[in-house]
Amino acid sequence: MTELAAALAVLRQGGVVAAPTETLVGLLADALDPAAVARVAEAKGRAQDQPIALILPDAGALDRVATAVTPRTRELARAHWPGPLTLLVRARPELSPLCTRDGKVGVRVPGPSAAADLVRAFGGPLTATSANLSGGPAVAETAALDPVLAARVHVLAGRSPGGEPSTLVDATGPELVVLRQGAVTPE
Repeated sequence: MTELAAALAVLRQGGVVAAPTETLVGLLADALDPAAVARVAEAKGRAQDQPIALILPDAGALDRVATAVTPRTRELARAHWPGPLTLLVRARPELSPLCTRDGKVGVRVPGPSAAADLVRAFGGPLTATSANLSGGPAVAETAALDPVLAARVHVLAGRSPGGEPSTLVDATGPELVVLRQGAVTPE
């Protein structure tokens, strides 16, 4: 079994995988499985009020996690996905509350990375929070994972390019609002 196939099997069984994204190493789990999302929060020691962002296999999967997506938001996604642009959109009510805040969820389609390969093979949304204990430093390679965290998850070994985090844009209102400037610059 390949490393990717082993990680995919862990995801399909409700487990958590640490894998490189196009920015940093992330914790991936089935975003539509509330128990798997809870495992991510537990592995990180993350507070319940810090929402967990999601990655999608492609822009077409946006409607699986979001409602009322505007044409302008879809245009922005087409222009920058795959890549480090996280869009804050109205969340579907059935999403785990650990992934939402105020009825919103952050989503992106990752650029070339092990995480992108995994989410495409999985075919549905995955969590994508940094692979660190809550409050600890994010890492660019799985070899640098905190040993406590590494013992709690399946590790898909590798290195991320590092660099800036994804740009975060709130697309839920009448105007697009940049909440965090990152790798994608405003146009």
